[in-house]
Amino acid sequence: MKYQNIPLEKRIKENIRNYALSNLYDMDEVKDYLENLATLLEVNFLLTDRHGEKEIVIGDSFLGFHPDVVNEPGKKLRIQNRTIGHLYVKEVVPGKDEKLVESLVDGTLHLLARLGEESYLRRESSIYLEEVEKELSEKKRQKTANEKEDVLTGVYNKNYFESRMSVIDRSGVVPVAVMNININDWKFVNDHFGDDESDRLIRVIADIIKDEMKPEFVVGRIDGDVFGVLIPMAEDGEAENFAARIQDRCFTYEDPFLAPSVAIGIVYRTNIEETIEDKMSDAEYEMFNNKFEIKNATGYKERLSKGL
Repeated sequence: MKYQNIPLEKRIKENIRNYALSNLYDMDEVKDYLENLATLLEVNFLLTDRHGEKEIVIGDSFLGFHPDVVNEPGKKLRIQNRTIGHLYVKEVVPGKDEKLVESLVDGTLHLLARLGEESYLRRESSIYLEEVEKELSEKKRQKTANEKEDVLTGVYNKNYFESRMSVIDRSGVVPVAVMNININDWKFVNDHFGDDESDRLIRVIADIIKDEMKPEFVVGRIDGDVFGVLIPMAEDGEAENFAARIQDRCFTYEDPFLAPSVAIGIVYRTNIEETIEDKMSDAEYEMFNNKFEIKNATGYKERLSKGL
């Protein structure tokens, strides 16, 4: 269970064990207070942490003194029913009013406990609220992303890609490079290596596409092993160079099992009377021509089956 999912009440009860005195108090102010009280009562003070490490020493009475917080714990400073410190007191002048000393020292412990409790609750509540706000913000971000992104790859999902395609279509932008990128022999990988590896192949291809694309490219996963790409106002050779980089990256990819390969079809919308949807069909046709060339190239089958 993630810590931020633990209810606030339980956190408050348990997390005090992770707090040191310096997390709860301004130790300089505590020292000033104890120095004034020590002068008034003519006593010396030693304040340790929960483990007996010395935090504040007032007076010489504790020179060479090694606190044993187990057998001789002094007066315990407790918050949320847990000890976070120990206060030791030694009289400097005998004969002082012991009841007065006891009363003021106990009152000091009570004051420190109350101030520490307030500080602790304020800090824990603030941290908790920050974590809740962060979690809600992340959930909102994920929800927004999920409305646009394909979960497996991080590119646009089919619905959002088609909505962007419609916007570009209506805008009358020309030229638009329209690309269909299909993973070669994805089914072969799925049949021989299983779902995890075939999913990994899709992610590998998607990552290569994302690495090589420009910010203005519109990329979506439009079928299980198919990506669509739109390049509004494409420059001469821009889509072809993009395709070549992707295929080069796939061919040089090193992996014990996977041999990434993609077939790519490219067409252009050059007339506003043409629809991008029709051009997507044309790009798919060109992709199949490219696929035939790749799969019949020398060495393709050997590379594909290298992991068997």
